[in-house]
Amino acid sequence: MEQKKIDRINQFARRVKAGETLTPAELAERDALRKEYIASVKTSLMGQLENTYLVEPDGTKHKLPKRK
Repeated sequence: MEQKKIDRINQFARRVKAGETLTPAELAERDALRKEYIASVKTSLMGQLENTYLVEPDGTKHKLPKRK
């Protein structure tokens, strides 16, 4: 996800925390950006987990089993 979009999410968060209300268009934009951010984080995490190995005490390596 682009840093510009993350900055926009943070801008919305600061405004809400300061007590301002967001317009319906801004709420929709914030929700869309949040969904995109969450999808990006999930994709990144899945990529990390696919390349993670468990090392047994005897030195053998096993890939993490996939969860359903």
